Amino acid sequence: MKLLIVKTTSLGDLIHALPALTDAIRAVPNLAVDWLAERPFAEIPRWHPAVQRVIASDLRRWRKVPLATLRDGDWARFRDELCQTRYDLVLDAQGLVKSAWLASRADGPSAGPSWTSAREPLASLFYRHRYAVPAHGQEHAITRIRRLFAAALGYPLPPALDAPPDSGLDRDRFQQPVVGQPYAVFLHGTTWPSKRWPLADWQALARWLTQQGLAVMLPWGSDAERADAERIATATPGCRVLPKLGLTAVAGWIAHARVVVGVDTGLMHLAAALATPGISLYGPTLPQMTGAFGRNQRWLCNEDQPATIDRQRALTVSRERVIEALRSLPL
Repeated sequence: MKLLIVKTTSLGDLIHALPALTDAIRAVPNLAVDWLAERPFAEIPRWHPAVQRVIASDLRRWRKVPLATLRDGDWARFRDELCQTRYDLVLDAQGLVKSAWLASRADGPSAGPSWTSAREPLASLFYRHRYAVPAHGQEHAITRIRRLFAAALGYPLPPALDAPPDSGLDRDRFQQPVVGQPYAVFLHGTTWPSKRWPLADWQALARWLTQQGLAVMLPWGSDAERADAERIATATPGCRVLPKLGLTAVAGWIAHARVVVGVDTGLMHLAAALATPGISLYGPTLPQMTGAFGRNQRWLCNEDQPATIDRQRALTVSRERVIEALRSLPL
């Protein structure tokens, strides 16, 4: 059977789909898998050993300059690559109108979540086959996608869906950085201002970890995040601001870290997929829906956390609670 997975963005969302792919490979004999993803995230599917080919889309850029896209032939080249293979099934694991439209462009019957299950219900109109799974916000995203794959490919759900899933990633495939001592990684960058943790808390936590004999590594993805990393490092000897890195290089740092501490950001899902011990902090969002789900993971939420998502709700987890959680790990 030839399957095309459509999961285009973003980093955490692609990581969420990996356990479902692991389920499918174990359950469906002779399953051959390709994956359609946005170009900035095309490295991620290649990390799973079952993925044979990754088709990179530039939809975000094309939507900004549609006439130039048509004139320069970018869309035609993408369409030719997408239709190069006849698929037995094209499975949209995203449930958005944009991903459903891309799935409908491929050569093969498309499938995805039903009207009541898709994050954007209109997406279901593009599919030939529709499957009911718990709606967005009713169950963790990883479990929802595992249910969708099982329904679409016709195999029974694996037992113990609440157990840490197997993302199919081997940490040894990622190059181990040369550091000279055990280290922690801080994932302090995030797009929502309300998800950010105060710099003073990061600085205090870095001092505590260096006292335990760990260096602290600070990756970043934007100029603002680099500036914050430099402020953390300046206040604490033993911290190191990493250079600008691609996803695979960052994955190497995360894979071989002793511990990762981060806010609600895509790289925390990568730490969970690699089973690197992680402490993730939640204020405006709900970890039971989209938290870093995997082995060796610990979620810390605001005191008296409401069961709602609120973009304006600040992250108020105390540094003392984080240190207490770290004490429980074999650092």
